[in-house]
Amino acid sequence: MEQEQLYSNMNLQSAPNTTTTINGKEYLFFSGTSYLGVSMLSQFQEQIRKSIGLWGTSYGSSRSANITLDVYQKGEQYLSSFLNTEDAVTVSSGTLASQFALNQLELLVDDFYFMPKTHPSILPKSAKPVFIKNDIDSELLNLENKTICIVTDAIAALETGPVSFDFINDIDKTNTIYFLIDESHSLGVLGKNGNGVLASLAFKSNIEKILVSSLGKAFGVNGGIIAGSQRFINSIKEIPLFIGSAGMSPAFLDAFVKGTIIYNHQLEKLKGNCQYIYDRLHHLEMIKISENYPVFFVNDDQIAAYLKEKNILITSFYYPATTQKINRIVLNANHSKEQLNVLIENLLSFGEN
Repeated sequence: MEQEQLYSNMNLQSAPNTTTTINGKEYLFFSGTSYLGVSMLSQFQEQIRKSIGLWGTSYGSSRSANITLDVYQKGEQYLSSFLNTEDAVTVSSGTLASQFALNQLELLVDDFYFMPKTHPSILPKSAKPVFIKNDIDSELLNLENKTICIVTDAIAALETGPVSFDFINDIDKTNTIYFLIDESHSLGVLGKNGNGVLASLAFKSNIEKILVSSLGKAFGVNGGIIAGSQRFINSIKEIPLFIGSAGMSPAFLDAFVKGTIIYNHQLEKLKGNCQYIYDRLHHLEMIKISENYPVFFVNDDQIAAYLKEKNILITSFYYPATTQKINRIVLNANHSKEQLNVLIENLLSFGEN
């Protein structure tokens, strides 16, 4: 209980970067989801200011009104090219993107199936598990002439890389399958130039891929996206709630499109940080880590309190997609080698205790 109190109720008075200050005391910050570190990067903030100067702070009009902004069309064309999908549409948040996609799929499919540790935002109440006791559900393998949807996170909770989705090709091809994947924690980080996991997945022709994601993590702008076939994206645009909703901030979408060079530069820095940490810590049994993903986990509930005493903050809480407490250490592109070395030294010391 003492340890829990030591690590609870920390309210920051300003946005963290690689460090943050609480009650006048500075801490190294290895938490959050700003993997590319752009939200506190001066060059990116300058681009945000320029985009706000062009598009204002918000545009509270329906995307379906008679007067529209061309930044949406240009931004969504860029996104579909970047993600290697036929089409894409932006909305005001990743959660809203998930809900729009799910609501539309409920009109199309007979049943939903979910992968382990799927995030609540894309988890229908009626969904059935893909796996039972580590084996694919026999019901799935015996399906014929059905329309189903499989929902999953690209990177599940407590994982440091995507799992294999090859099982989906074992389901009878007489079925129509929608594969809905949440890329909120992989876009900007994995794939070609950060285009995520879905772009590299090869499925049979009866499987339609749909991507949803927040842009507020690696890419540092508030907004959400849905990407997939043109037919499916057009159906999203016909939903009354979509028609009645204001879109994503046009300034943030403009900054996202114009931030490509910054994003690519930050991604290269992040890759270097991931490899640096991996090379020095992957031998520790208590750590679950990958050499190309900026999140790793420590399997010891004392770690958060221990590191806080060493002026290092990490993520430590009970996540909705798992019953376990997660002790999550997050790297971003702006962490210096000196800061990484402090983290490494303390993790090694903790592992020796």
